[in-house]
Amino acid sequence: MGISFNPSSLLNGQGIDVSSLVSQILSNSSGQLTEWQSEQTTLQGQASDLTVLNTALTNLATAVTALADPLGALTAQSATSSNTGVLNATASTSAVAGNHAIVVTNLASAGTVYTSEFTGGANSSILPLNATGGEIDLQVGGGTPVPITITPGSNDTLTKLASYINGQNLGVNASVITDANGSRLALVSQSTGTPGALAITGNNTNLSFNSPTGGLNAAITLDGIPYSSTTNTITGAIPGVTLDLVGSSSNPVQLSVGPDAAQATTAINNFVSAYNQVIGDINQEFTFNTSTNSQGPLAGDSLVGQVQSSLLNDAAFSIPGNGGDVNLASLGINTNNDGTLTVDSSQLSSALASNPAAVTNFFQNTALTGFANTFNTDLTNLTDPVQGPLNVDLAQNQAEQKDLSTNITNFQTQLTAQQKALTAQYDAVNASLQAYPLILQQMTEVLATLGTSSSGGTSTSSPILTSGL
Repeated sequence: MGISFNPSSLLNGQGIDVSSLVSQILSNSSGQLTEWQSEQTTLQGQASDLTVLNTALTNLATAVTALADPLGALTAQSATSSNTGVLNATASTSAVAGNHAIVVTNLASAGTVYTSEFTGGANSSILPLNATGGEIDLQVGGGTPVPITITPGSNDTLTKLASYINGQNLGVNASVITDANGSRLALVSQSTGTPGALAITGNNTNLSFNSPTGGLNAAITLDGIPYSSTTNTITGAIPGVTLDLVGSSSNPVQLSVGPDAAQATTAINNFVSAYNQVIGDINQEFTFNTSTNSQGPLAGDSLVGQVQSSLLNDAAFSIPGNGGDVNLASLGINTNNDGTLTVDSSQLSSALASNPAAVTNFFQNTALTGFANTFNTDLTNLTDPVQGPLNVDLAQNQAEQKDLSTNITNFQTQLTAQQKALTAQYDAVNASLQAYPLILQQMTEVLATLGTSSSGGTSTSSPILTSGL
């Protein structure tokens, strides 16, 4: 569209609106800029959606890797105690399924020895009157007694002696216990069982030590076989199982070792959730929005379609035989019309309970041909940081955005220079137009004096026009 002016308004001294005029001229030249900015907005939207899809795909890869892990949830074993007040247990993947009867006779205990109340109190000397020193001989775990030398003014009070013993790394913790009856020195072994048994083999101070207690091994009977342990955490009694003794009882505790259905169920549900997130995000790109009459930014992206096709093919995986657990549907994981999955919790639980080995074999095996094995391989390719389809898409998108950004910056620089030149040009024109009425008035005055006839033979000289046009 051309730019027009009203001649009468131009000649009345008001001039022109230079800023508006320059803006109109530049607007006719900035169509390409608008187009580039629109393309940039589209690319930014596509990049955002690609990033979301890539994150969801990475999360799916993590979930599938967990199903393919030979030391993961599908091969996990659990150990269930019938009386957690007596013992708890955990099982590693190497544990063998089975049931055990365990009687906990007694727990492993730390050795303890303490003095009778010292009448002098916690801060009085424990040495006999006029003694130049003293010694307490402490035996830990049946080893060679260790002499604890008492020096007057240094460690000859209960408080100072306890601090001194704690600094000697003797394998015991010393403390002073003060109650209504007075103060006592207490020594508690840092180890349980016979390695922590304590004994006072020599003492020439005013302290009187009571008989040691504790320092006993844990004693259990496992399926009728006696077993002793220096600690209450037992790892060698049942291969792959760790027992944690917390109490004693003459009644047998039943321990059941077997596949951990809870961990397997969680891992499978995590996979389904991650899979549905990716499929749902892709579906959203292809869904037609009637309110905007459009699809998602990636609706025409062939690489996104490639990812979708790969995932749907992987979900349709099946193997022959395997006790009937041949595909996801046989485990209660059904495919919906939109490609997402739904878990029949009851059917999955039944499959895990009736034939856990078959469920594991469907997902993973030593030949690496199970569902999770093959899916994991495909996802490794799909999420490759260089060759993965979505990463290829993102790289191309970023390159296009960079090129557009450069074009936009250069074009804006040109427009800025053009705006400056046009503004200077039309500022000069505007100055002339605003001066026009004054020039016209001067010309009128000059012309009025021209042609004046001579009077009395005297000629009149013509005035000189001083204002230039």
